[in-house]
Amino acid sequence: MGADRRTAARPGRSCGRDRERQPAVCGSRVVPIPGWRSVAGLAGAFWFLEGSPYPVQPLGGERSVGEGVSTLGRGSGQRIRDDRQHDCARSSAQCGREKKEGQDQAIGRSKGGLSTKIHATVDALGYPTGFLLTPGQACDLDGADVLLPTLVAPIVIADKGYDADERVLQPLAQAGKTAVIPPKANRKEQRAYDRERYKTRHRIENLFCQLKQFRALATRYDKTARNFLAAIHLAAAIIWLN
Repeated sequence: MGADRRTAARPGRSCGRDRERQPAVCGSRVVPIPGWRSVAGLAGAFWFLEGSPYPVQPLGGERSVGEGVSTLGRGSGQRIRDDRQHDCARSSAQCGREKKEGQDQAIGRSKGGLSTKIHATVDALGYPTGFLLTPGQACDLDGADVLLPTLVAPIVIADKGYDADERVLQPLAQAGKTAVIPPKANRKEQRAYDRERYKTRHRIENLFCQLKQFRALATRYDKTARNFLAAIHLAAAIIWLN
């Protein structure tokens, strides 16, 4: 029995205990594997997974990676495919594209983020008569330059943001219209205005409260300014019918 044990423990022979359960090779001989090149038996054992060995690269004399592994770079002639159409890193196409004139879609960046400002006018009963879209950071006077010349009412009521001589007050005076606009606190020459008529300015605020009832207008679902303005006119028509 002792001799048999010594014989089973000799190097170079297969271990009978592991022969049936798990194919393992003990010793340091060269293991011939069908379909693979001979692998130097530097390790104690090679484990098999699902009947096929791991692809082990040959090692050099000083346990360094051999030439077979070092030639996997550019010199090997192998081409690694990827999903990129161009090898060089580039910026996106939108960054290099020049911005088209008039294609900002009335979207601007203000303190609250990307936004759009709606300029509107109403009649004496609070029904909408005109709309204009500008980016969110635009001044209120930008809307006055477009909407005020189209008004036919003899009296124009607005808040302090429209207290501008050259752009609002003087054009209205030349057109023979009365401006009911309170002066700003930092104005050098304070002027008088009709306080009783100014109390009716809440009707323009009521219009915006009605427009905000439409969620698509309050958060702007439409991408283009044309579609967004069309939705505003549709909501204004509903307000007129009600």
